[in-house]
Amino acid sequence: MEIIEKIKTNKLVEKQTDIQKICLDKLQSSPLPNPKSELWRLSNKIKFSNFLDYSVNEKNLKFDIPYPNNSQKTIRLIIGQNCQIQLIEENYSIQQISEDELDKYIKEQISCFNETENWSDLLNLSLSCKKNILGLRINGSKIPPIEIFSHASSNSLNAKTLVIFLEKNCDIELLQVNLGKDNSSLSQSTFFFLEEHSSLNHGVVSYGKNGSNLLNSLNVIQQKNSEYSLGSLHFKFNYARFEINIKQSEGNAKTNIKGMQITKKDEQISTYTKINFDGPNGFLDQINKSLADDKSHAIFEGSIIVPKIAQKTDASQLSRNLLLSDLAQIDTKPQLEIIADDVKCKHGATISQLNEEELFYMRTRGITLAEASKLQLSSYFQEIISFIPVSKERWDLLDKILNEN
Repeated sequence: MEIIEKIKTNKLVEKQTDIQKICLDKLQSSPLPNPKSELWRLSNKIKFSNFLDYSVNEKNLKFDIPYPNNSQKTIRLIIGQNCQIQLIEENYSIQQISEDELDKYIKEQISCFNETENWSDLLNLSLSCKKNILGLRINGSKIPPIEIFSHASSNSLNAKTLVIFLEKNCDIELLQVNLGKDNSSLSQSTFFFLEEHSSLNHGVVSYGKNGSNLLNSLNVIQQKNSEYSLGSLHFKFNYARFEINIKQSEGNAKTNIKGMQITKKDEQISTYTKINFDGPNGFLDQINKSLADDKSHAIFEGSIIVPKIAQKTDASQLSRNLLLSDLAQIDTKPQLEIIADDVKCKHGATISQLNEEELFYMRTRGITLAEASKLQLSSYFQEIISFIPVSKERWDLLDKILNEN
């Protein structure tokens, strides 16, 4: 693992920024995540090693965005390329955060990071050069949809970081797209800060190619009366981890999450979520789905943390999984940590297979087994896909995953 050896000898980056120095100092005491920790015990060691086997590439080769931008109203950005943006319109503004402000915010976040829970972010920020860090401040209303792309380069590891501040009373729709390349690794860290009465409808779509790997982390801080909605889809990666950390810093906030990972062949894709309620009257509605086929492995682990201060919390976390092969594996572990005594919290998990009676009924009506299976899968996928802020005309995700699964 070339990257780990360079961390140990402090030779990962030649001209280190202050942020890179802080992260590398933390990583040197623990260059690799602890395999005994709950967050990493199920991670496939060989596949994780594959992620770390590539050399870091700070250059960003131009690539063809897979879906044409047919709408002039959509704002598209590619981290590392067209990152210069200063839009000041009548009803809204999108402005790049100054380098000093961006450094200050990231340093505040990593000051409390530890090597176990935040290893992925520490690695990402130790690798992200300045041109691959995009920081935006957004305010106003009637904001056009925003699409932000991160992409890997073949035979290398690319690290990208996104930081977005939503000011008061801001309401936006943002789609993040992570694209893998043949034999590549992509590290993506995202930070959102939602001020009071702001609302973010966030989509994350990640898909790779042969031998592509992804380490994707998401950190969200919500102030009171803010609302954050996340729809996510990860598929076609040899190895991928999606880590979600959300904090309702004062309570009185709403969080809605619907996510799915799809695995085939011998792929491993996992999702880890941690939701902290640091005030009263918080709300969470979370559904995670996994579909595993062939000899693949899908993982979901989620935790809801409700301290004494978080009275009147209303939280639900459900894991619904579909196993398509006797050789595939699904691990799921939704969990609650509750100290407050006046709450409504629930969690649950199911693992099932395609409904044989429904398949038989459709086949008696002249539908082939393959077509009947696709119809069932379409229904299973649709709940998540409809929650991702994309239009069918421009991003037909349902057709894409049905044709590739």
